[in-house]
Amino acid sequence: MSDTIEHARPHGFGGVVLQDGDPAYDEARAVFNGMIDKRPAMIAQCESAADVQAALRYGVDRELEIAVRGGGHGVAGTAVTDGGLVVDLRRMNSVQVDPEARIARVGGGATWGDFDRACTPHALATTGGRASTTGVAGLTLGGGSGWFERKWGLACDALVSVELVTADGRLVIADETQNTELFWALHGGGGNFGVATSLTFRLQPLPTATLGLLLWPGEAGPQVLRAYRDLIEGGAPDELGGAAVYLTGPPEEFVPAHLQGKLLVGVAMVYAGTEADAREVFAPMFALAPEGVMVAEMPYDVVQSALDDPPGFRNYWSAEHLSAFPDAAVDAFCDRVRDMPSPSPSQQLIAPWGGQVLRAADTWPLPHRKSAWVVHPFGLWEDAADDARGIRWARDLCADLQEWATGYVYLNFIGNEGQGRVIAGFGEDNYRRLARVKCEYDPENVFHLNQNIEPGWPC
Repeated sequence: MSDTIEHARPHGFGGVVLQDGDPAYDEARAVFNGMIDKRPAMIAQCESAADVQAALRYGVDRELEIAVRGGGHGVAGTAVTDGGLVVDLRRMNSVQVDPEARIARVGGGATWGDFDRACTPHALATTGGRASTTGVAGLTLGGGSGWFERKWGLACDALVSVELVTADGRLVIADETQNTELFWALHGGGGNFGVATSLTFRLQPLPTATLGLLLWPGEAGPQVLRAYRDLIEGGAPDELGGAAVYLTGPPEEFVPAHLQGKLLVGVAMVYAGTEADAREVFAPMFALAPEGVMVAEMPYDVVQSALDDPPGFRNYWSAEHLSAFPDAAVDAFCDRVRDMPSPSPSQQLIAPWGGQVLRAADTWPLPHRKSAWVVHPFGLWEDAADDARGIRWARDLCADLQEWATGYVYLNFIGNEGQGRVIAGFGEDNYRRLARVKCEYDPENVFHLNQNIEPGWPC
C-alpha cells in the first residue's frame, strides 16, 4: 500500500480500516442522530488498546482531526469527522464480571446493554443510562445519569479505574492511587484527556427491579406533575427512580386505543425492588386513575432495554437544572408542550435528582449534582423541514424555566451550546482545574470533538 491517506494503514494496527468506497463504510460512519452526515477519511475499527495507540499515532502524525467513537449514540455528532480519522471502539465491547469481588471490567466500546446482560445473571448492577443502546464510556466519563442514580449515584461514582490512551500514544491507568488528578477529571470531564480503552466498575446487588409506566391524557399534565413532585419531595425512598414526561401515545397493548397517537402525560417508575413494594411507594400516582398502566417486576437488563430510543430520527436534546419545581414552574413546563414535535418519539421530560446524587456532590467536578430537578427536552423528528421548529421548542422550554434554574448543566444531555455552557457544566473553579489536567495529558487539544475543555495555558 502507498503511504497516502487514501490507501494507508496505521503501522502496527490489527483492526479493520474503512475508507470511502468500502462496502461497510457508510454503515460505520452513520450515528444515531439523522442530522449528522459526515465523511471521515478513515475509520479505524480498533480491537485492542494497541490498535488505539497505533491509530492515534497515525492520525496525530498526519495532523488529522481525531474523533473517538464509543459504543453509543453520538447524538451531538462529535463521534465522526469530515476528512479526519475516527477511532472506533465498538469492537472493544467485552464485559468481564467478577461476582465475588463485585467488579466489572468493560471495554471502551461496550454499550449498557452489553454491561447489563453480563451483570444481571449475578444479580449485580450499577447506575447505567436509561437505554441499553447508550455507550458505557461516553455516559460514564460525562458523569452518568441513569434510573438508579438516586440510590447509587451517577455512573462515574462506581469507577474503580480507567485505562486510557493519551494523545501522544501512552497507555496510562488512572485510579485512586495513580494519576489521581486525571482520575478526578474523568468523573465528568468526558473524552477530553484520551481514549478510554477499558473502565472498571464497582457493582451493587440488585436481585430484581420493577418498571412501571402510568399514562393520562395530556390535559391532565399539571395535576399529574404536581402529584409526582409532591411524592418525590415528600420523602420518596432512594430506591425510586424515574421521570415525568409528555409523549405521544405509543401503539402498545397497555395504551388504550383512544390514547394512541395522542399527546399524553406519563410517569415512569423504576424501582430497585419488588413490584409489591413499588406499588406501595407509588400509590399516590395510582390514586389519580391512570388510563394506561404497565407495571412488571423484571431483571435489570430488561428494564434497561424496555425504553430504548428509536434510531434514524433527527435529534436535538437540551437540558436545564432546577433548584425547585414550584407550581409556577409546573405551569411553565406544561405550557411549552404545545410546541413539542408531535406525533413523533419526542419527549418533554423532567427527572428528580437528590439522594446519592446530592450526597456525593462535592467529590467530583459536577456542581449540577446539587440540583433538585432536571428538565430534558428530548427532540426526535423525521423531516429536516422541522429542524428549526424542534430546536426552538427545546431552547424555549429551557428559557421558560430560567427563574428556577441553577445555572449548571449536565453536559451529556446537550449538544454544542457554546463554551459558556461547557463551563457551566463544571463551574469556573473546576473548569480551571480541569484545564490544567488537559494541559498535562492533551496540551495540543487533539481531543477537541467533545464538550471541550481547552488546555490551561501556558502548558
